[in-house]
Amino acid sequence: MTNPTAAELLARSNRLGADARNTNYAGGNTSAKGTEIDPVTGDPVELLWVKGSGGDLGTLVEGGLAVLRLDRLRALSAVYPGVDREDEMVAAFDYTLHGTGGAAPSIDTAMHGLVDAAHVDHLHPDAGIAIATAADGERLTEQAFGGRVVWVPWRRPGWQLGEDIAAIKTANPGAIGCILGGHGITAWGDTSDDAEANSLWIIETATTFIAEHGRPDPFGAPLDGYSALPDADRRAKAAALAATIRGLVSTDRPMVGHFTDDAVVTDFLASSEHPRLAALGTSCPDHFLRTKVKPLVLDLPADATVDESLERLAELHTEYRADYQAYYDRFATADSPAIRGADPVIVLVPGVGMFSYGPNKQTARVTGEFYVNAINVMRGAEALSTYTPISDEEKFRIEYWALEEAKLQRMPRPKPLAGRIALVTGAASGIGKAIATRLAAEGACVVIADLDFAKAQAAAAEIGGTDVAVGVQADVVDETAVQASIDATVLAFGGLDLVVNNAGLSLSKSLLETTVADWDLQHNVMAKGSFLVSRAAARVLIDQKLGGDIVYISSKNSVFAGPNNIAYSATKADQAHQVRLLAAELGEHGVKVNGINPDGVVRGSGIFAGGWGAKRAAVYGVPEEELGEYYAQRTLLKREVLPENVANAVFVLCSSDLSHTTGLHIPVDAGVAAAFLR
Repeated sequence: MTNPTAAELLARSNRLGADARNTNYAGGNTSAKGTEIDPVTGDPVELLWVKGSGGDLGTLVEGGLAVLRLDRLRALSAVYPGVDREDEMVAAFDYTLHGTGGAAPSIDTAMHGLVDAAHVDHLHPDAGIAIATAADGERLTEQAFGGRVVWVPWRRPGWQLGEDIAAIKTANPGAIGCILGGHGITAWGDTSDDAEANSLWIIETATTFIAEHGRPDPFGAPLDGYSALPDADRRAKAAALAATIRGLVSTDRPMVGHFTDDAVVTDFLASSEHPRLAALGTSCPDHFLRTKVKPLVLDLPADATVDESLERLAELHTEYRADYQAYYDRFATADSPAIRGADPVIVLVPGVGMFSYGPNKQTARVTGEFYVNAINVMRGAEALSTYTPISDEEKFRIEYWALEEAKLQRMPRPKPLAGRIALVTGAASGIGKAIATRLAAEGACVVIADLDFAKAQAAAAEIGGTDVAVGVQADVVDETAVQASIDATVLAFGGLDLVVNNAGLSLSKSLLETTVADWDLQHNVMAKGSFLVSRAAARVLIDQKLGGDIVYISSKNSVFAGPNNIAYSATKADQAHQVRLLAAELGEHGVKVNGINPDGVVRGSGIFAGGWGAKRAAVYGVPEEELGEYYAQRTLLKREVLPENVANAVFVLCSSDLSHTTGLHIPVDAGVAAAFLR
């Protein structure tokens, strides 16, 4: 049973974390002190429950709390070796833990344990950080809060900061919290409700103070030619830029992207002071650990052409990498972790918006949210004073802190397709849905493209949230619709790596029964549709310069001559040869093109459910419900082929194990000798 004190803490944490005005995702931490019976002695023992390293307040559960013996934690003061050896104190926390199974204690644990208050909140509200990063933040703190909130000069998180805040609370008995220079806020209370109320009062007071005392144009006058483009033009330009930008920022490692054209971003970029402020970088440790010390900003007006923008972005990217390498070289010491990559993770394009990046979609999205937080911080600081973030040296000390490196090393090993973005056509059901499900399970971001938009969205929701899968409408016969689905993909996830041409339908008719309309329908959907999708996708793959995969779901019928099947089989043969043609053409760009030849996939198949099954069953003289078994018995392995078997083959083709394979067709038919490839 959860200790009542811990339960109170979790409820408070979830309320505070649910409101972005209070703190950013996974930012800040909360704590509570209380008693529990020691299972060894049977005596009451005073404990500290505190949010562990890496957790998020809004979704915090009991397993995300670190639980420590308060007496043992505070006893560490006697062995504290000084600010130059802060890391040793975090290692020492392990010797103060109560029980097992809790989260790893964070660097902020000292702040919570040493402050003489039953409940403590440390948060990163934009309004609070705005005052914390103002040039005269100490004066503004006194002016905004009086003696109720005390200024604490910047200090890197750790044991000494905890001692500093504890001393300030003791020296200011009327204070309810403090502003941490360059960082955030800390509040406390005798009860959980008191601490929460004090946190909210500080945030609300700071917000009101900025609104009432700040100047109306903190980012300066409007910059001529830099205002946001109209909606349609803005999205179109973003889609045209996305693939190349993703390729640039993936120089060191593949990245997934997120795009936002929120007014917070476009208004910032339309103001005259944005170049100066962006160059100063972010300040709160949680911000720059996500966004890097500063973004890459395109220095062209909104009406610059796509080609002009791409040319300049390539130049700026080269300069950014050199600048970041110089930053690393300037501050790195012999025991610093190796550089983690010199590419930007925030790219700002005037008139268009912001591209943010990470190893997965959730990280990319949150990175963008953090930079929006940073813009809000700059707005508040500039409204009241001058935005003055902590120094680059201090940023480096945190970014390349051994403790931060240890946190990164604790992260689970990436899945095989992590960082890859897939588009699967006809994926709302059957083989396509099985493929999308498998690719997502292996770490890919997946776009479910289908003629039925509602079913595409439902399939995506079933696979996962929008950080994993999204549904788009795509009529593969329509060139405009195909391009729209590709654009939607690059705007949703930043680019495209893997395309599966799966959309299809089938008509079972003899030669004499097949009409011209039947023939055209089959060829339009599968032959022409695959061509349109591959052509549009290839442009993205080439622009990214990251290689990629195109997979065709062809058929055993592409090489096997069966009765009453001319339109379908001829179309599948067309698709099969497209594989060979595209493999020959796209190989120089590192793009692999392969095909899969399934047969007899009855269960879960949209094609078979749409009447094809009944007609094929009639051709073979078996009941429709026995068609799958009939197909199985005519194979060498006597096994029924399922959608998941096709999905497995797609995964293998796109995995690193077949990195040198292109132009291949893999039969997934349980063994049909007449369809053996020669």
